[in-house]
Amino acid sequence: MNNKQTPFANEDVVEAYLDGLLSEPQNPADITANTARLLEEATRQLQTSHEVDTPIAPPLPRDEAVTADSLEALPQLSGEAALLEQFDQVLEPVPAAPATRLQDQLDNKFQALFFEVAGLTLAVPLITLGGIHRLEKTGPLFGKPPWFKGVMLHRKQKLNVVDTAIWVMPEKYDQNLAEKLHYQYLIMLGDSPWGLASDKLVNTVTLTKDQVKWREVTGKRPWLAGMVKDKMCALVNVYQLISMLNQGLGSQG
Repeated sequence: MNNKQTPFANEDVVEAYLDGLLSEPQNPADITANTARLLEEATRQLQTSHEVDTPIAPPLPRDEAVTADSLEALPQLSGEAALLEQFDQVLEPVPAAPATRLQDQLDNKFQALFFEVAGLTLAVPLITLGGIHRLEKTGPLFGKPPWFKGVMLHRKQKLNVVDTAIWVMPEKYDQNLAEKLHYQYLIMLGDSPWGLASDKLVNTVTLTKDQVKWREVTGKRPWLAGMVKDKMCALVNVYQLISMLNQGLGSQG
């Protein structure tokens, strides 16, 4: 049997890792030491856990595109086929407002798409989602950062595919983690050509602002808006992320 677990299989490790990203230690050495501690803890827990087989989902049929108007009064969705059908299109997200904090752009109740990358759950508000596509063959470009997976053609559009695991958690990325990745989807960011590669679509959820532990300080990782407390996942500031990708920056800025 193959062990498909990742360092994020344990909720306590996820919470500690995300808290570490939000805390912004002043000394860079503190960041390195904290990351090393979390990695050691996660590795130890994986070594003592039982091997678990994770079935690979069969390919889904191509779905018909739907209109952006269907986002009004959108129900909470679950299941990869339903999510792909709903969002396999170019949506019209709210225009970027880079000078405004994400929590100031959102209503008190807002919907977010949850998806997974190497066991870590990420969330993007639906108003900043550009669409979801099935990940297809990518063509690499020379001279790009390691996290640039390549360009994917979709309905005559050239989409820039980000290897999300490398970009979000470069300190955790190694050959062992790379072998566990099974990218199937592309999460499009706003009206940009950028998309995040994803292993799994989870669901769409209605959240309230008080369910999020918001980032209180600026500095490194401006893409990280906060942590959804009950879900143990990172809430992404898509506009900041787009800006960083356009500049060729990694996750720490």
